[in-house]
Amino acid sequence: MKKPANRFSTRLIAWQKEHGRHDLPWQQTRDVYRIWLSEIMLQQTQVSTATPYYLRFLERFPDIATLAAAAQDEVLEYWAGLGYYARARNLHRCAQAIVAGHAGAFPASAAQMAELPGIGRSTAAAIAAFAFGQRGAILDGNVKRVLARVFGIEGFPGKLAVERELWALAESLLPERMAPGEIEIYTQGIMDLGATLCTRSRPDCGKCPMRGLCVAEREGRQGELPTAKPAKAVPERTVKVSVFLDGDRVLLQRRPSSGIWGGLLALPEGEPERLAIALGLIPQTSIPLPELRHTFTHFRLTLSPLLCRVSAPAACNEPGMVWLPLTRINDAALPTPIRKILAALAASTPTSPARAAPDT
Repeated sequence: MKKPANRFSTRLIAWQKEHGRHDLPWQQTRDVYRIWLSEIMLQQTQVSTATPYYLRFLERFPDIATLAAAAQDEVLEYWAGLGYYARARNLHRCAQAIVAGHAGAFPASAAQMAELPGIGRSTAAAIAAFAFGQRGAILDGNVKRVLARVFGIEGFPGKLAVERELWALAESLLPERMAPGEIEIYTQGIMDLGATLCTRSRPDCGKCPMRGLCVAEREGRQGELPTAKPAKAVPERTVKVSVFLDGDRVLLQRRPSSGIWGGLLALPEGEPERLAIALGLIPQTSIPLPELRHTFTHFRLTLSPLLCRVSAPAACNEPGMVWLPLTRINDAALPTPIRKILAALAASTPTSPARAAPDT
């Protein structure tokens, strides 16, 4: 009788060959740059959302050297809308580190990859498998869910002890003997199983290759496993932002490179009257705009915008301040909630129509 680990890998590989995804834009290639880009974009982002961004990004930055030589502001513009902007900043830093420290060639081992900005243990193993056929375990969110359910792993996966248990399990499940190309099939298979069948809600157990082997399916515990994160109060933060509008252009401020919305353009924060005086703006009218709530991983933010129509100099000499036409909001590196505020404003401003950006 086969061990559970052997049954798991055998079933997974057979299922992936017949039912897994094989036509994604970053598949059927050994180009490590394309594979790396896709793995970073797919962190915290679904395939359907990431795909158009991937294709557009690749058209502008076709290789590591081009990405490394680009300005961070432009990289962020091509990332705008995907969220979790630290990924884009780390992607840029990683490209520069590869050019500076590896002569522009991506390291060929998962251990070396894991030392680069934005590439952790799991992502490094995935890149090494798809680009170089190297044997290694991955443990992203989808994989944690699959393993917790199939093998009945208790406890919140974010806890260090539980994560260590899952890593040990993931390593033990790797087939001892693999035919050429099977590590890629296995790795893609465990990703696809979590993304398409063993989903967070309403898993399709009837089509799952682990039916009969899965503890959660056998015991009817799909809703209990993996164990949810312990609930705690989510901090609330309210911020006043000023929408200074001069004709059809709005004043934006470049955020610091680290922290919330690092490197992106956002609305200036603070009391409008004080800001207007400091910036040499002449207020004409001001009206409050609807508040907008946005949830981050660790807190909820309420933006309280005030529209201030002003007359202003042609240029703003304050560091980090730029005037942006409302017609360009879909091309600028803006956080999603700021883009929503400005899109609504543009739609109500007859002199500067703008199509609404998709909510990503």
